[in-house]
Amino acid sequence: MARTPTVPERPPCRLYLITPPAIADLNNFAQTLDQALAAGDVAALQIRLKPAEDAAIRTAVEVLAPIARRHDVAVLLNDRPDMARATGCDGVHIGQEDGSLAEARRIMGPDAMIGVTCHDDRDLAWDAAEGGADYIAFGAFYPTDTKETVHRPPLDILTVWQETVETPCVAIGGITVDNAADLALAGADFVAVSGGVWNHPQGAAEAVRRFNEKLRG
Repeated sequence: MARTPTVPERPPCRLYLITPPAIADLNNFAQTLDQALAAGDVAALQIRLKPAEDAAIRTAVEVLAPIARRHDVAVLLNDRPDMARATGCDGVHIGQEDGSLAEARRIMGPDAMIGVTCHDDRDLAWDAAEGGADYIAFGAFYPTDTKETVHRPPLDILTVWQETVETPCVAIGGITVDNAADLALAGADFVAVSGGVWNHPQGAAEAVRRFNEKLRG
């Protein structure tokens, strides 16, 4: 009897944390971050401060990156390949208006992690994947107070991407403990969360614990 080929099981969807856009007390936030990262699996921390002076970004990386690395979490900076390299980040996340992927790669080098925002556009995502992006991000899937959004992709954009392209995809925008499982089921490799963790009523550590429960089914 012919045997049915075994399809490798996709790894569980993982949590990708994004800092709040403004951090009033960096030392207090550092303690919160440490507790959150200790509470469950987190793949990456994106430091996203908008607007912020270069000095404030440098200080944030100096304080937060060692905490993330102590928990084996990759550190990415938003928008700024030049600053990401200067501060020793593991990678950078760029939007469609933050310069080209090729320029980011030139600045960051071949081993850095580079992610690209692609909104709801599979063609942009395909171009980024072909250009060597380490991951692409679709969103915002749900309304969010973290940033203004105009794109609202359907869940099946994740499914189609997962079935056709090897480059990992990140779902972003309005993600909470209550809707994260839907994104994971649809095909997200990572869910990027900011307010859903930092504003959780039971605290950031409890949020990370609950996200991990939901994402691992």
